[in-house]
Amino acid sequence: MAGVRTSVQQGVLAGFLLVGLAAGLEAQPGQTPRRSPGAGSPPSAQAPKAAAPAAQPTPPPGVPTEAALGMPVYPSAQFIASYDAGRGQRYYLFGTTAPFSEVVSYYKTLLRQKGDLVFDQPPTHMFEVGNFREESMSFPPGVTVKDFTWGGSGGYLNPKPGAQPERFPTVIQIVPLSAGRGR
Repeated sequence: MAGVRTSVQQGVLAGFLLVGLAAGLEAQPGQTPRRSPGAGSPPSAQAPKAAAPAAQPTPPPGVPTEAALGMPVYPSAQFIASYDAGRGQRYYLFGTTAPFSEVVSYYKTLLRQKGDLVFDQPPTHMFEVGNFREESMSFPPGVTVKDFTWGGSGGYLNPKPGAQPERFPTVIQIVPLSAGRGR
């Protein structure tokens, strides 16, 4: 089972690596995934300890909502893009100017699990929130947070020309709980 989890984690992270390469960033040599010690627990309805804005503005058309994703989105995160993951799944990328450690702490509190630091360099943290079904999924449902400032990088380039911020230090990848959601 550990081999399957490792290959699943590598598959999820492959999405980040491909997106990083598309953004003009190169994968760092010597990345070795860590083994996940156990399955994640389901998300909780408990509010995070970090203060969230009282009223969130309505997102523009085409931007996925927490309700559509079935997953929490970091409060200041901006939608970047979504990609076909295969097998009827999509994954969604969000960028934020918040530091990696702050975003990881937010998800640890909100999801009520510690998740797994799967790469030390660049720091990449995964939270699995549902069961992976190999026969029908490409990625396990969950949240992956990656530090795009590692090694002196300026961050993930904002794909919207002239938009602010110009770069996102932290990128969040969300794979919805079920293939039918978040479409």
